[in-house]
Amino acid sequence: MPKTETLAFEIGTEEVPAADLARATGQLGGIVGDALDAARIGHGHIEVYSSPRRLAVLAFEVACETEALVEEYKGPATAIAFDDRGAPTKAAVGFAKGKGIDPDSLERRMVGDTEYVFALKHSAAQQTSDLLAPLLEQVIAAIPWKKSCRWGSQTALFSRPVRWLLALFGGDVVPVRFAGLVADRLTWGHRFLAGGPFEVAHADDLPGVLEGAFVVPSMEGRASAIRSGVAAIERETGLRSVLPEATLLEVVNLTEYPTPLIGSFDESFLKVPEEIIVDAMLKHQRYFPLYDGEGRLTNRFIAVSNGDPACSDIIIAGNERVVRPRLADAKFFYEEDLKRPLEHFVARLDTVVFQESLGSVRAKVDRLVALVEHVIEAAGLTAADAADARRAAYLCKADLVSGAVVEFTSVQGIMGAYYARAAGENEQVAEAIADHYRPRFADDAPPRSTVGKLVALTDKLDTICGLFAVGQGPTGSSDPFALRRGAIGIVNMLAAGLPVKLVPAVDAALEAYGTLVGDKAAVLEEVVAFFATRTKVMLRDADHALDVVEAVQAAGVFEPAQIIARVEALSAVREEMPDTMDDLAVAYARAHNLGDAALGIQVDAALTGAAEQGLLEALSAVESQVAGFLATNEYVEALKALAALRAPIDRFFEEVLIMDDDVALRENRLRLLNRFVAVFSPAADFGKMAKAPQ
Repeated sequence: MPKTETLAFEIGTEEVPAADLARATGQLGGIVGDALDAARIGHGHIEVYSSPRRLAVLAFEVACETEALVEEYKGPATAIAFDDRGAPTKAAVGFAKGKGIDPDSLERRMVGDTEYVFALKHSAAQQTSDLLAPLLEQVIAAIPWKKSCRWGSQTALFSRPVRWLLALFGGDVVPVRFAGLVADRLTWGHRFLAGGPFEVAHADDLPGVLEGAFVVPSMEGRASAIRSGVAAIERETGLRSVLPEATLLEVVNLTEYPTPLIGSFDESFLKVPEEIIVDAMLKHQRYFPLYDGEGRLTNRFIAVSNGDPACSDIIIAGNERVVRPRLADAKFFYEEDLKRPLEHFVARLDTVVFQESLGSVRAKVDRLVALVEHVIEAAGLTAADAADARRAAYLCKADLVSGAVVEFTSVQGIMGAYYARAAGENEQVAEAIADHYRPRFADDAPPRSTVGKLVALTDKLDTICGLFAVGQGPTGSSDPFALRRGAIGIVNMLAAGLPVKLVPAVDAALEAYGTLVGDKAAVLEEVVAFFATRTKVMLRDADHALDVVEAVQAAGVFEPAQIIARVEALSAVREEMPDTMDDLAVAYARAHNLGDAALGIQVDAALTGAAEQGLLEALSAVESQVAGFLATNEYVEALKALAALRAPIDRFFEEVLIMDDDVALRENRLRLLNRFVAVFSPAADFGKMAKAPQ
């Protein structure tokens, strides 16, 4: 069995930003594994450790020498590689030189009826210890950072200044060089509790040495410590915490030795809307709020310390001192905002740019008011609901210039609802203002009311249409305005039954932009195609077969709700009767390929035989059924009606010579195939699902 050792590599740094650290931690294992594989160094599993001041990796069972390798390359035919006297030609010399061998070393082998030359390239085994230093230097360079920095007189780049390197292969130091440093066997512990340095005798010892130096070396370990500490506080106080994953991940990567502590603030701040207090604690201070048994926010919170647990009282007092002015700001801005009605802020939206080419947010509000009239009519709202939709569209952006939202941006919409209620607006208007940014992400709940959904659709559609009109639609992986997310929100609301047609709504949204839209027809086509692509991606993510999705979209269906309903129906019927659907798909593709659209679909019954007559009668019976079912959105029933055509079309293809020498018979049969295709076409292009080659 080949000899193996553990490889340990640690990069010690100044504190790396939490999000960057999480991303690098997730990628480092793959980078190291790929580097070892590329060098033909066998290895076992790889573990990654990290804390705000380090990135470390342990690779286990790393082979002490690389695998010997014999690579074989096929060259030119022997007749080309050697002349009549057996001397190598330029072709042979060039081929051999390219492989790093002498032309006399080329081998000759028969491949079929022709003899070729082959080059065998032998790569001897190498000692792993001789390869590790440059390999690990490449690993450092391969770690991706959104932003990098230089420090001192160094030209090297890293997320934050690198302060030490540790590299051990078993018990031996690997002399990795980076940014003026040379790796050794020393590591550093917690900045305040056990600075170090600490010597690591063997690569396997690194995690234990770090733990002894008050560093919990894994993200999972720190997350577990935080959750355990929070659970202990909950048991002690009878309160309940909320640990949003994003904030928890950030706190995990801000601490090396986390200790959850409980603090409090003055109860008078609870008069401020809960959302502002929670935003201030979670997003600004990284504190976790605490709730009582009935779900009410309390004046207590959990802060995660990275300091000495023996100094907890001092740490708690410091955190309470820090949060107090933050909440005082929130209280001040809220109370100042309440001195004016929400409508007062609408005029000030002229000072906020929506998008450079599309004007101010006030201009956007004017468009929303115009566009909401279209969706009100399309949805058939009552007079009261229509009035609420108009009012919510007019007020939904007003809070963007309020003091509270300028200071705490994540509560936009939410504060608008509070201010609307304070100004005497009814609950449905306030609720629609709060909800109009929803759904904000994939699993987010939609607005609660139809009025809220219509205002949300109006807002998102205005943004999408405007940005497409000025050439700012998404490209590749770049979507700076989150238009894909907005489109997904619209599609989800439409699919859930919001009674609005997308294409007319897009047309109305573009109309509201007036002369800002150049070629309106081209932009409309582009926006509709964008929604079709989003719908396709959503259906694929929901595990619908791609050929089913394409079959429905090829039928000229543009409305996302219809596309989704038809795909779900076709998927269900295909699963229920797979053989019938597969046979119909093959028959449809064959009929489509053989048919001649120029001949039309008018079949002369006098020229038909028994099999043709049977298919013609079946088509006559089915086409009216299918049209009726499609008109009432009964897609499963329409597909099952089409399934009745399997037997007559199979008989037709078995018994009828389509390309008859008699022109009249041939063209009549082609018209019959055209009619067969025409019956299917409104439902789906079944040819997209044909598995057999056509």
